[in-house]
Amino acid sequence: MPGFFSWIAGFFKTAEPPPSPMAEARLFNPAKTTEQGEVPENTQDLTLQLEENLFCWLLDTGPSNLHSESSSWDAVLQELQSRLTNNTMEEVPRRPMTLPMLMKALSDEGSDRHKLTQIILGDPALTDQILQVANSPYFRTGEHTIESVDQAVFVLGMNGIRNVISAAVMRPMMAARNSREALFAQRAWAWGLTCARAAEFIADIRNEDTGALFTAGLLPALSYITIRRELQRICKAQRGSDEPDTALIRNAISRYQWVACQLIASEWNLPPKYHAYLMAAERPAPDQEETTLIDGMVIGSREVLRHAHQRNLPEEDLNKIVHLTPEQTGRVRTALKALLNQGARG
Repeated sequence: MPGFFSWIAGFFKTAEPPPSPMAEARLFNPAKTTEQGEVPENTQDLTLQLEENLFCWLLDTGPSNLHSESSSWDAVLQELQSRLTNNTMEEVPRRPMTLPMLMKALSDEGSDRHKLTQIILGDPALTDQILQVANSPYFRTGEHTIESVDQAVFVLGMNGIRNVISAAVMRPMMAARNSREALFAQRAWAWGLTCARAAEFIADIRNEDTGALFTAGLLPALSYITIRRELQRICKAQRGSDEPDTALIRNAISRYQWVACQLIASEWNLPPKYHAYLMAAERPAPDQEETTLIDGMVIGSREVLRHAHQRNLPEEDLNKIVHLTPEQTGRVRTALKALLNQGARG
């Protein structure tokens, strides 16, 4: 995207130093405001609570370990910021070779099932990933196993296979490289898929682009593993140890997750609307209408924590954060619970 990295550089140069992550909900930025245009204090508290619960689960730690700070982090965070600003991140995932052809075929209303199948079959690794994802609880539509790409396209339809392809493309990038990041990667992937499906369900209710919002919903999880791996590189170079502190990981993610999402979207040459979705989630305008990604991540996070028996928000507090009617929220939650319960049985 022309000028995108200049925008990042300008953002860091002109902005005040990033606030403490505990002072602002960097993941869940509520757009609901009072008549005076201010975010209600109780809404901020609820989003902070949900974010803290999520990070405790993702990082497998207690709240006290998320609040510690150290002056030794300064050099690490400065280096991370520099790499983001100057586009020198080593862990930003590169665009899959077949992605442009797939996106063109999926966006072409005249494209038929056979053409799409041939593109997928041209990449054996992607073919395997698509069949695995299509048969996962998040996408499987019945008891019968999907055994071929052509069958997957036929059973799931163009909208369904579009989302399977997005997940299949990102799944290898989320795979753990070692035992130290295995649990984090596993949970981040489950969280990302749940949020993406939630955004898709909400987009369907609102007659929005379900496929684009599903893909956008996966990007935060991919940015988490990207930032964690970049921190490992920086820590090893600066301190001789490649395992960053738990609180440092949370601090870095809270500050830079949306910038990392934008970098990935830019690296993959995703259309401008993806950048717009991410920007709207990072910096929502007062009472903005485009809240699908935010709402999907809030409901998805709450449901994945509920399913994992973690500390969570009371159900009645959800409607204080999301821009949905109670009936709509219930429909999305019911669909997500079915997916998560099916996964547990599997």
